[in-house]
Amino acid sequence: MTNPQKISGNSGGFFQGIADQAKLVWRLWLDNRISPLLKLLPLGSLIYLISPFDIPTPIDDVGVIWFFAYLFIELCPPEIVDEHRADIEKTIAGNWKKEGDSIEINEEDIIDADFEDLNSED
Repeated sequence: MTNPQKISGNSGGFFQGIADQAKLVWRLWLDNRISPLLKLLPLGSLIYLISPFDIPTPIDDVGVIWFFAYLFIELCPPEIVDEHRADIEKTIAGNWKKEGDSIEINEEDIIDADFEDLNSED
């Protein structure tokens, strides 16, 4: 029997990083400990996104949203940001996990099967 592989939830890639940042902004937005004035930053970026007074390139929209989100996170109290980041890092596919948890895949869990496309005309 071989050793089981472990899949860690810490490496998510580029898109997972974007999703985590969006979750962080959303969680900070809903947190009552954050100043309502700071919450105007993400709101301002969304208003800019839909405003008709815009330079017609998608790069500037992404840049403005990124800048306002970054500024919002940086201006929020660090202990609150750290608290929310820790909660976000504890999730894998919507499920809570404990520190050091991993998913184990044993050889017995793998099902060997053949694929046949029933819709093909061959």
